[in-house]
Amino acid sequence: MRQKFLKPLCAVLGLSAVMLGQAWAQGKTELLVYSALEADQIKAYKAAFEADNPSIELKFVRESTGIITARLLAEKANPQADAVWGLAATSLMLLDKEGMLQPYAPKGLEQVRANMRDPRAQPTWVGMDLWSSAVCFNTVEAEKRKLPKPSSWADLTQPVYKGTVTMPHPASSGTGFLMVSAWLQSMGEAKGWAFMDALHQNIGSYTHSGSKPCRQAGAGEFPVGLSFDYRANKTKKDGAPIDIVFPKEGLGWDVEATAIFKTSKKQDAAKALADWAVTKKANELYAGNFAVLALPQVQERLEFVPSDIEKLLVKNDFNWAASNRDRILTEWAKRYEGKAEPKK
Repeated sequence: MRQKFLKPLCAVLGLSAVMLGQAWAQGKTELLVYSALEADQIKAYKAAFEADNPSIELKFVRESTGIITARLLAEKANPQADAVWGLAATSLMLLDKEGMLQPYAPKGLEQVRANMRDPRAQPTWVGMDLWSSAVCFNTVEAEKRKLPKPSSWADLTQPVYKGTVTMPHPASSGTGFLMVSAWLQSMGEAKGWAFMDALHQNIGSYTHSGSKPCRQAGAGEFPVGLSFDYRANKTKKDGAPIDIVFPKEGLGWDVEATAIFKTSKKQDAAKALADWAVTKKANELYAGNFAVLALPQVQERLEFVPSDIEKLLVKNDFNWAASNRDRILTEWAKRYEGKAEPKK
């Protein structure tokens, strides 16, 4: 008798558990996040956030910085994204000028470096990490072609490097833009454009990705790839025959940051992401990829990046870079677009 009773009861309880599970899954909040994070970073970040926030599921749209920025501006009249996690601060400043971002002070904001966040009490963007320019130099190809190892940006204008250099397109890539912005700010505009004119003579291709030049250098396609610290460190760590050069004149840099869109109907979930993005746990994940973090106490040294890399960073006026972005890109395209790789 007991067995006859228990079997139907177990079946009912089992069915109830399934139904409850389905209801829980259906009750998740889907948050659409636009990002320029590297594809090999997103998986770990997403998993860690969702483990701590099981009621929220992140859906990512991932592209290079320039492409994501252009897409967001194009969607201004009909916004799709709820939040940004991992986009250049200079791009977010453009969106802020368009009135697209929701001011919000995440929990733990007081621990974030002052130069890696919007300075207002209710910031519209808050930094995660800092990335800087770096040069990937293939030592095997260099020996074949008798190329000297450069130590400065100026070295790369020497005729011996003709056709051997690749760099990111600044309209597509945040890494490309931070390089151009840094050269113009640190050298002055006249000397900065003169330097880029000379560098252009040695460029084989302008890519639409900040990572691609280092990958090309690692594979020997181009001996010299202008890229950024994370990709350079990973490429060398993965066994590519490259040396990493941090030019002595100084490095361009920008901050990857988080922001919430005013038009999002999921403000609580977006705020949960903003809160989590500045936690120690999040910064410990960033530390595996970047040498300079929003929370300095969590920083670790990357294997092939100098421990004093902060001393190599040029003085960077984010407001100037954001305000002059369109003008800079227009002038750059007029001078150098002819060597840009075709867009897919």
